[in-house]
Amino acid sequence: MSARLEAVVARLGVRSGDRVLEIGCGHGVAATLVCERLVEGSYTGVDRSRKMIDAARRRNAAHLAAGRAEFLQMRLEALELGERRFERIFAVRVGLFHRDPARARALAERWLAPGGTLLTVFDPPA
Repeated sequence: MSARLEAVVARLGVRSGDRVLEIGCGHGVAATLVCERLVEGSYTGVDRSRKMIDAARRRNAAHLAAGRAEFLQMRLEALELGERRFERIFAVRVGLFHRDPARARALAERWLAPGGTLLTVFDPPA
């Protein structure tokens, strides 16, 4: 596991009943860390790359089978989640949050539940 992603998920403060949205889920490492903290909650991972979504689904097959996780291939700009709201939304190293943070936050905040947390981290790769 990635110490960086472990620190991000710890900082996010996921509780067992939270609904969590990850933007740019990559190959699903953070998804695993989040799902391990969920009892009644749910995790939704979004990534624009089919390759990353496929990898995330393989890595988290048990969480998918348990109904705790779902993975959607979609760009943030095209994402439509209807009336769903999330207590925790996070994005790690997602370029749009670095290039145009105001726009990216506005796109993500429409799914944030009242009192929820939006955490974005953009630390350049070592």
